[in-house]
Amino acid sequence: MRALLSVSDKTGLVDLARGLTESGWELVSTGGTAKAIRDAGLTVKDISEITGVPEMMDGRVKTLHPAVHGALLARRDDPEHVRAMEQHGIAPIDLVVVNLYPFRETAAKQGVAPDAVVEQIDIGGPSMLRSAAKNFASVTVVVDPADYARVLEALRKKTGDIELRRTLAEKAFAHTAAYDAAISGWFAAQRGDRMPDLMSIALRKTQSLRYGENPSQAAAFYVDGDGSGLAGLKQRGGKELSFNNLLDLEGALLAADPFRGEVCCAIIKHTTPCGLATAGNALDAYRKALACDPVSAFGSVIAFTVPVNDETAEAVSSLFVECIVAPTFSDNAVEILGRKKNLRVLEGEARWPERALDFKRVRGGFLAQERVVVLADDSAWKVATARQPTDAERRDLIFAWRAVASVKSNAIVLARESATIGIGAGQMSRVDAAFLAVHKAKQAGHDTVGAVLGSDAFFPFRDGIDQAAAAGVKAIIQPGGSVRDDEVIAAANQHGIAMVLTGQRLFRH
Repeated sequence: MRALLSVSDKTGLVDLARGLTESGWELVSTGGTAKAIRDAGLTVKDISEITGVPEMMDGRVKTLHPAVHGALLARRDDPEHVRAMEQHGIAPIDLVVVNLYPFRETAAKQGVAPDAVVEQIDIGGPSMLRSAAKNFASVTVVVDPADYARVLEALRKKTGDIELRRTLAEKAFAHTAAYDAAISGWFAAQRGDRMPDLMSIALRKTQSLRYGENPSQAAAFYVDGDGSGLAGLKQRGGKELSFNNLLDLEGALLAADPFRGEVCCAIIKHTTPCGLATAGNALDAYRKALACDPVSAFGSVIAFTVPVNDETAEAVSSLFVECIVAPTFSDNAVEILGRKKNLRVLEGEARWPERALDFKRVRGGFLAQERVVVLADDSAWKVATARQPTDAERRDLIFAWRAVASVKSNAIVLARESATIGIGAGQMSRVDAAFLAVHKAKQAGHDTVGAVLGSDAFFPFRDGIDQAAAAGVKAIIQPGGSVRDDEVIAAANQHGIAMVLTGQRLFRH
C-alpha cells in the first residue's frame, strides 16, 4: 500500500507518517514534507523517484505527472485501467494526504506584494485532491489533520470503510472549492470590484446549534474564516450559545460599533436596541442604557465597548440577561457573572473583516451590499431651520444619529445626555415609530420635554414633526430628501424646533 503525503501545514504529520509506516505503508512525499518525515527518522521516497522527473521551477512542477494521476485515478475494478497501469509501470496510490499552500493567510497579511500572493496559489495540490476524491471508491483522501487519527484507525482495522472515504472525498471537494473561492475573491479585490459577476462564498461550520429561531428548525453556525467575527469571541462562562443568541450578539455589536473609542453600553432585544448610552464609565453607561426601557431589557443581550469591572458585573447580574460581550472582563467580574449559570459571557472585539459585504438571503439567491458607515461628522450636516441647535442639543443629535443606525426601520430614537430615552422600532409608518418612541419614554418615566429625536429616514409628512413637538422635542436629526421637505421644515420652524439634515439614509430592514 502506498501513501502520498504533501502538506503545507505539518501539524500531526510525523505521527501520521509513523503510524502508516508501522502498518506497512510505503511513503512518498515532496520537498519540505519529505524532509520533515526523514528528520523524524522515517523512510520516505521522493516524488521524483515515482515520476522519473525532478522537481522544477521552484517546485511549481513536481506532481503533475501521469505516474501520480494515473496512480490516483485508475479504477481498480476496471481491467483496462489495470492493464494501462501495468503497461506504463504505474503503481497505485491508495492514500493521499494534502493540504494546500497558505493562500488565504498570505493574502491577509498587510503590505504583502501581489506576486508573493500569486506564488501561494497551489496547482498540484488541488489536482491531486480532486483526482483522489473522484476515485474515492479505491483511494482515501485527507485534507484535515483533525482526520488523521480516525483514518489511521480505519487503516489499521482494514475495514475498507467506503462511507468514510466518501465523507473524506466530500470534504476534499469542499476544501478545494473554498480555496478557489478565496483566490477568485482576491483577484476581484485587486481590480477593486466588490460586486463581481460570479461570486463564491465559502463557509466553515464552527458550531452545531440545538435549533434555529424555533425548536422545530435545525441550525448551525458557519464562518467565513477561522476565528472570524463572532467566532473570534472567547466564551468565559454560561451555557452554549443559541441561534438567537448569535443573532442578538450581532445586533448588540452593531449598535456599539459607532461608539468604539468611547464608553458605551448597548442593550439589545430581538436584534434591535432597547437602550443605548455613553458615559464616563461602564457602570454609568449601563445604568443610563437600562433606564431607557428596563422592562424590555429582561432577557436581553448587552454589549460594552470597554472592559467590564467587578462593580459593573454586579449591576448586570441583578438583571436576567442572556449574553454579555465586552473586550475584556476582570477575573472577579467573570466569577460574579458566572453565578448566573445561564448567562453567556463573551470576551473579545469581533470586528468585521476589512471591506466585508453585508449579505441578506432571499429566495433563490442573496442580496449583497457594502456595509453602512455611519457618518458622524457634523461639519457636513445642514441646519435647515431658523433655529440652530444649542451645543448640548448638537451633542445629543450626534449621539442620536449614531444610535438610530442600529434600530430596525422605520426607526425613531429620543435621546438626552448621550442616552436613549425612547425607541420606536420596526414600524410600518414613521409617525407610528415616533408615537412608540414617545410612548416608551413616558412608560419608563422619562420627561420628553427638551429631548432630541433621530430618524433613520426622511419624514414623508409633517405629522411626525407635530407629534414630536407635542412631546416637547426641541431638536431633530434626519436625512432629508422628501418631496415634502419644505413642509416638514416649515412645521419644525412653526414649533421652534431645530432640524439638522445629514443627507444619509440609515435604513435597516
